[in-house]
Amino acid sequence: MNGQFQIAIHILTLLDAAPDDLLSSEYIAGSININPALVRKEISNLRNFGLITSKEGKAGGYTLGLPAHKIFFSDVYKAIKHQPPLGQAKNMPNPACPVGRQINQHLNTLAQDVDNAIFNKLNTITLAAFSQKFK
Repeated sequence: MNGQFQIAIHILTLLDAAPDDLLSSEYIAGSININPALVRKEISNLRNFGLITSKEGKAGGYTLGLPAHKIFFSDVYKAIKHQPPLGQAKNMPNPACPVGRQINQHLNTLAQDVDNAIFNKLNTITLAAFSQKFK
């Protein structure tokens, strides 16, 4: 997994800390210390999953799309997950090899087990509970 999960959680935690404000991508980027374009990319993805809403215009910005107690970290994981948790080889092993012909099947099972374990753990944590650490 790359840094997308951490960035997404940072964004959501900031929005939860300012429930009555619309935060700009520049403000959020300043907190994360990254380029606002990267923030907007993550916000767009989170918005597609209903986790963030936006208001356009000069006085616009971003806010949570759901109450923090209804946002589970597993929702964020689903929103940002684009690759298997253990990666994936680009080559196809030799089917004539006793290991090569079975390796992908066994690695895929392992990757699914790891993915399920991550998802199940993240499904026990809400944004509201996590945000309490900052109060």
